[in-house]
Parts: sequence; structure tokens; C-alpha cells
Amino acid sequence: MSTVLDLANAIFPDIKETVADLEKRYPKRNLVDGAEVTRFAPSPTGFLHTGSLFTSLVGQKVANQSGGIFYIRLEDTDTKREISGSGESLIEQMKVFGVVNDEGYFGSYEKGDYGPYIQSKRADIYKIVIKDLLLRGRAYPCFCTKEELDSLRKTQEENKVIPGYYGEYARCRNLSLDEQIRLIQEGKPYVIRFRSLGNHENKIEANDLVRGHLELSENDQDIVIYKSDGLPTYHFAHLVDDHFMRTTIVSRGEEWLPSLPIHLELFNSMGWEAPKYAHVPVIMKMDNGVRRKLSKRKDSEAACSFFLQDGYPVYALKQYLFTIANSNYEEWQIQNKDLKLEDFKFTFAKMSLDGALFDIDKLRYFSKELLSSYSGEKMKEEAKKWAKQYCEELYNLIISDEEYFAKIMNIEKDKENPRKDYEKYSEILNKVKFFYNQYYLDMMTQPLPWNPNMDKEVIKNVLNDFASTTNFDKVNEQEWFAGLKELAARHHFAENNKAFKANKDLYLGHIGDVAEMVRIALTSSKQSPNIYYVLNILGLEEVKNRIALAISKL
Repeated sequence: MSTVLDLANAIFPDIKETVADLEKRYPKRNLVDGAEVTRFAPSPTGFLHTGSLFTSLVGQKVANQSGGIFYIRLEDTDTKREISGSGESLIEQMKVFGVVNDEGYFGSYEKGDYGPYIQSKRADIYKIVIKDLLLRGRAYPCFCTKEELDSLRKTQEENKVIPGYYGEYARCRNLSLDEQIRLIQEGKPYVIRFRSLGNHENKIEANDLVRGHLELSENDQDIVIYKSDGLPTYHFAHLVDDHFMRTTIVSRGEEWLPSLPIHLELFNSMGWEAPKYAHVPVIMKMDNGVRRKLSKRKDSEAACSFFLQDGYPVYALKQYLFTIANSNYEEWQIQNKDLKLEDFKFTFAKMSLDGALFDIDKLRYFSKELLSSYSGEKMKEEAKKWAKQYCEELYNLIISDEEYFAKIMNIEKDKENPRKDYEKYSEILNKVKFFYNQYYLDMMTQPLPWNPNMDKEVIKNVLNDFASTTNFDKVNEQEWFAGLKELAARHHFAENNKAFKANKDLYLGHIGDVAEMVRIALTSSKQSPNIYYVLNILGLEEVKNRIALAISKL
């Protein structure tokens, strides 16, 4: 008569180490009290998802602020979905966002005492633990075919019972040891299932760092823990890796909450203390009035690369994501403008319980605030870095005269309330083109937006007077504007809109109309940065040339 030892040896004849050996190999970490060990565990299945970046930022923040360890583990056991090279690419993308691990998987190499950090390299570790479960009767081989499982599910659906492999529906759990060994020796394909002792009609209590006290249905599913390809399933690898890598907090999307009873039973079956769990809100989007998760297939903002390509500063996106992470972050940032994300104290207690709607307007706010705080020199450097990768035209413009471009970027940056001209780097080219002759001359071939109610002779007279009397290069902004008011008065324009409205019969317009004429002549547009600074960047000779060209177009 066969024993569980016979069964375990029939499946894993070469496995001699025990769980006790693993405990010695991967001892508890020697960290200060309160230090947390967190992880980011991506699959090599494509690009860096915005939700994944959010979760990894939270994990990194918790570890760093507690004096703990943040590591990365590559979960590559789903070979059907794996995309070659995407693991290394993922690491590189994360570096861009400042998510750099203390240990673990680094793409081209691994570092740390708790590896391997690539699941496909940990096969023997999983086998040791599964063999232990087999020896204790908490695991068994299942020989059911796909067709048999499909038929089982159909029967369950017809009988309106909970689907799955459990209780009376778990056919292979009742096979005798002799029968199991015989089928293995005959070469019949099999997987290994966990033998659950639960009942879904019972409740278990759990604590979630985000959601607090929970009551959940007990797990009773005999889940697959070891696949026929010799690799573990996600659930089982999660158990083994988080225990032997000594993870203390697992932060993951709230969609994993239904799996919590499975994971807690797995830890209990081994007599191991489970890590603390934090099921963080999923980033959502409104779609025809319905909230749904950001979709890799449908939503460009689901990919972190979208924000990089579109020119949003990395730090602005991280700031925005922290408004999702903690409800008090935005208020904290407003009150602490001189402090950085690293100074913010994150807490799971201030996380939203519901999925957060992605708010592009709030991201634009953070981006505009950040870019307005940059000096002209820093703005030039950051724009150049972005343009080198994403916009060759802007890059060539910048490097043609970096000092000139920095002056443009520095317009009204030295004031108490700096200008907020840009939301993202991708906007810069179209907003600064007029400063460059090759673009300006092309823009001047198009019809100019002169006020249709203004006599063209009046416009010519104003511009000629401006070109012959302007002294912007010798006076400050206030003095220059006072001179512009004098010019306006000479041509019967009021000094402000209020005076014009009160006496329309006395004036042709107001000072704003005169400034608009000058702006159109110099930039071909009604919108531009402060015209005084535009004048000084262009220089007197160029200003006069442009005024003359504009007059010729009237």
C-alpha cells in the first residue's frame, strides 16, 4: 500500500531539500523595527501600465520612508503571455519615473540575498514546498482533462452552483494513493492542486491596510498550484516568494481582493505568517457614463509611455498619482511648495476605498505649476532632453542657439508669480515658432488676424510711429508701457478700456488695440508672451524689419 512519501517521491524524486533548509537559506531580514519590505512584481507581458506605476510608487514610498527594502521580482511563469525583452524594457521605463529597487531584478542582472528574483529560475524552491504539501496531504495530483473540466463547469452552471473544483466536484482529490501513483507512472498528464479545508459558507476575518476590517467567504477551491509545464501558478508562487523574500506588505490592485481568502489559506497551510495586504484603488475612466478600468487596448493614458511622448514632466505625473494615493497630498503640496515628494508622509489610511477616476485636468495643473517653477535654463535643458527623443524639429531649434532658446523660456520667470505658458513640452514648438525667422516668414504668408473694424491706414500709422519711436532696449517694462500709452494717445486711443467705453466718440479704441497691432506685426498672432520681453529677445533691428513686413501686408 502506497504512502504520501511514495507519491511525493514519484512526482519529485530529485528533491531532497526541505522547507527547513529553505528557512535557513532565506532567514528573516535584519532590519530596524517598523521597517517594511515591499515589492513590485510585474509580468514581462508588455509596456509599463499607469496602474502598475502607481502601485510600484506606493510600494517604493512605504519601504523608503520606513527604512525598509523595496525589491522587484519578475513573475514570468505565464509563458504564453510573455513578450521577449519586455522585462528589461519595463525596468528601463521604471527608472525614468525614479522607481529604482534596492534589490531584486534589474533587467540585465539580479542583486540580493533572497533570489533568484525571476520566478522561472526558482523551480526547485517551489518543488520543495509542494513536496512538503504532498507529504502532509495538503496537495494532490489532478488528472482531469480540459474537456472534463469544461463539462464540470457546464454542469455547475446548469445546476446554478458556484463554479470551480471543490468538494464533491473535486474528483481527483478522492483518488487513492495507489491510483495516483499508477497514473503518474503511466505518463498521464497532471497538475498539482492544493487541498483546501475551507467551506465557502463560512466567513473569515482579515485586515486590509486600506479597507480595514473585512469579512470574506472562506476559500474552498482546490486551486492549481503547479502546472503541467513544471511552473507554479500565480497564487502558489506568491505564497512561496513573499514568504522567503520576507515581504511584509503586499500592495496590489483591488481586483485581487477576491483572491485574499486563497492566499490566507495557503499561508495558514504552511504555518507561515502572512504579509499585511493593501488593496489599492484601481485607476478608472468614464466611458459613456460608466466607470471602468483603464484599458491597455482602449486608452492611450493606460501606458506610461503616452505621458512621456506627450511631453508631461515625469515629476508632474508622479505628483498627480500621489493625489490618488493619498487624499491629503494636494493640500500638503500647496502648503509645502518648497518640499518634494520624498518629504511627504504616505499612509494607507488616507487612500480612497473606491477606484479613482483619471483626471487629465489635474495632471495638467500639476504639470503647468511645475514647468512655471523652472528657470529658463532648466526649462531649456528639460525641453532639450524631451525633444531629443520625441521631437527632432524642436531639438534642432534648441541646439541651433541654446542661449536664445533659454531667453525665450525665461520670459517672466523671475517674477513672484511666474508665467504659466506651458502644460507640457510638446506645446513649446508651436508657441515659440514666431521667435525664429524661418517660421515667422512662413506664418506671415497667411492672412493676419487684424481687427476688421480698424481702418488699415490707422494700423499703418500706429506701426510706423512705433517703429520710429520705440525705446524698449533702453527702458524697463513700466517705462516702455508708459511710452506705448503716449503713442496710443497720439493716435486717439484711450489709455484703458474703461475710458474708451465711457467716451467711444472720442477714441478709435484703447491701449489694448494698439498693443494687439504690435503683437500681430511681430508674431502673426493675437496671442504671445508679454510683448515687452518679445521685443527684447528679437532685438531692435529684427523688430523694425518685422514691423516693415507687417505694414507691407496691409
